[in-house]
Amino acid sequence: MIGRRPITPCYRPAAAAIAALLLAACASTERAPPPPPPRAVPVPRAPPHGELVPLTSLPGWWAEDHAAAFALVRRVCLLTPPPVRDPACADVLAQGPLAETDARAYLETRFRAEPLPGEGLLTGYFAPTYEARARRSREFSAPVRPPPPDPAAAPDRAGIERWPAPDALAWMRPEDLFFLQVQGSGVLVFPDGERRRAAYAGANGRPFVAIARNLIAERRLAPDQAGALHAWLAAHRGPDADAAMDEDPRYIFFRLEPDDGGEPRGAAGAALVAGRSLAVDPAAHPYGELLWIDAEDPTLSGARPRYQRLTAALDTGSAIKGPVRADLYIGRGEAAGEEAARVRHTLRLYRIVPAAEPLR
Repeated sequence: MIGRRPITPCYRPAAAAIAALLLAACASTERAPPPPPPRAVPVPRAPPHGELVPLTSLPGWWAEDHAAAFALVRRVCLLTPPPVRDPACADVLAQGPLAETDARAYLETRFRAEPLPGEGLLTGYFAPTYEARARRSREFSAPVRPPPPDPAAAPDRAGIERWPAPDALAWMRPEDLFFLQVQGSGVLVFPDGERRRAAYAGANGRPFVAIARNLIAERRLAPDQAGALHAWLAAHRGPDADAAMDEDPRYIFFRLEPDDGGEPRGAAGAALVAGRSLAVDPAAHPYGELLWIDAEDPTLSGARPRYQRLTAALDTGSAIKGPVRADLYIGRGEAAGEEAARVRHTLRLYRIVPAAEPLR
């Protein structure tokens, strides 16, 4: 999404949260759906909130990649150390990998869905790859800054950008750095081929402001072209773009790490799964919670019509607030960025929990 949050370091162990979830209850890109059944599939009646319902009643369940969904459940369960692993996770892991038919049957037998009240918003984010330089130039004029002694005491973006940068970790194009800060993590590629991961290392404590809204209000960007914000900033590089970016007071600091070619880690301390990891509000959802997303009615041009799949809460951020608000991690690179920029869908969420008594 344009205007998301940083991929933050681990705030607490995922194991305890996952264990609490299961005890209390007792990545792939979008695949082409299989052909629909011979008869029309009715839209499921929304059950009363708090009522546990079969997974077969979930919107889009029949089109899910059930093998990939089961693999996600296994991945979440593996985050819990064996000494504190819940019986439900122990049973999941005892199955080993399952193919499509067996995975669907197992999930439908062993899990239920709890609809959450209300509708919210689904957005998307990704791990970008950008060019960088070791020294400043006219084009690469924005410093990648390490955190100051007290990042939360730092001024707003405009104030920080007036600081000298003798300790810059790298130099980037201004619009690329802005988007790196929006996403919270990414890979920097240098002219000699060296690749370094820019990892979140702190923020100045200011609230995030989605600058695309201001540009739309000023009629400098069309309402359905919010996904073209990066192109607009690049085309207006200089005072106009700087002024637009300064309207977002939040500023993110980084550290550089070796790039292992894998997915970034989320706030839960685990590698994200492309297409199946959510950034959520940790006040509403524990890390490791399984959630079914039912997201439709996109507002941005060129967006996929819907996202319906099993996901796991593995990340968080300052722009994600409330129980029915989520950011879907799309993946790494340019194609993922293009998709993520267009995710702005009406969201309904279902909590997925182990069944007290498996269906027979």
